[in-house]
Amino acid sequence: MRRSGKTSIQQVLFDGLSPRETLYLETTTQSTRHLFDTVIPLEIWDYPGDVTLETLDAPLAQFSTVIFVIDIQDLYQQPIQKLVDFVITAYNEHPNLNLEVFVHKADVLTDEYKIENFRHIQARVLSDLSYAGAEYETIPINFQLTSIYDHSLHDAFSRVLHKLIDSLPYLEDLLNVFCTNSQANKAFLFDISSRLYVATDASPVDPPVHNLCSDYLQTLNAFGPLYKSISASPPRMRTVPVDSSDSPPPSAPASPEPHPPSTAASNSNSRLASPLASPTAAPLSAHQSPQVTHQPLPSASLPRPPHASHSTTSSTAHPSDPNAQGNGNGHAPAGGSKPLFYPCAAASLAPTAAGTGTTLTYHLITPKLALVALIPTGVFQARRGLVEYNVVFFREGVQEICEVESDARKVAA
Repeated sequence: MRRSGKTSIQQVLFDGLSPRETLYLETTTQSTRHLFDTVIPLEIWDYPGDVTLETLDAPLAQFSTVIFVIDIQDLYQQPIQKLVDFVITAYNEHPNLNLEVFVHKADVLTDEYKIENFRHIQARVLSDLSYAGAEYETIPINFQLTSIYDHSLHDAFSRVLHKLIDSLPYLEDLLNVFCTNSQANKAFLFDISSRLYVATDASPVDPPVHNLCSDYLQTLNAFGPLYKSISASPPRMRTVPVDSSDSPPPSAPASPEPHPPSTAASNSNSRLASPLASPTAAPLSAHQSPQVTHQPLPSASLPRPPHASHSTTSSTAHPSDPNAQGNGNGHAPAGGSKPLFYPCAAASLAPTAAGTGTTLTYHLITPKLALVALIPTGVFQARRGLVEYNVVFFREGVQEICEVESDARKVAA
């Protein structure tokens, strides 16, 4: 529908637009296509609110999912009837099409009226479908309550994304194995830029836990560029200039003449003439003071973030395997680019002296995917090496899956 928030959803999720800035977006008047690459490449089409299936720029069979966005305050007959007609026409033309309905702008209502309007729209759509024909009663339609001002939009679009990933069962199995071996309470595989979770383990998704992990990832995305990996940077050492007076003469006589006793004292300005550097140097008189040449010292290395002891975020960088280069899936590209390194971070939530509480961990898996897990603080402190060991195998498994997905797309193309 018009002014229902379709463009705002796309801009907030995939272009990083602030929700407050969506107030200045213009109404969509023509179809636009947006490309987004994660585990699978997404091609997102944004159509105006008055579009019909007959006026689409492409056949409906080329689409895998259709998301119908309706304003939560549109309780009148026209928007709901248009949704019903759209669902019936789409089902007759493409029965295997995934149909999603986002009841959007839920933030404008209180919790009581929000749930009431959501149920009213859902009931009316299903009632009109059953009235249109008995075969339409079994059409699978998923209704989601969304808003750009909270995490409901990310959760709803993540569930839509799950239906498009063929390798989702394998990613979930890897997460289940990681949670079992690391004693993690919950684990998400996030797309870094959009903060959509590509996969999660078998335990139910608790909205507060998802919101916490999403906020933590957003914080790292905001402050991560401020830090730089020391291991991935070239050594910053100052070169010591060579003094021409210290170099020996180009040619020495066959039988050098003996030097007077004052020669050693006159050479006390050289780097090897200090009493500490040369044990055979002549003793200094009471009126002489030792002169030590000050060598240029290496410059101070980059400061490390503070250690995360109590609810403080720390970030450490681990160099990657030399074979792992930085392309979209973490594999070696054709040209020799810079090796990819995998940063990690951890933050303790509500720590206590007894070591109880929960630690939120972050590990980069590919340049576009990151693992965010909730691990008991006691387990993380006692078995951090084991957790890192499990992350390595999890990363290798995800990268192999991404490589298979990439090869399959090349064959299909």
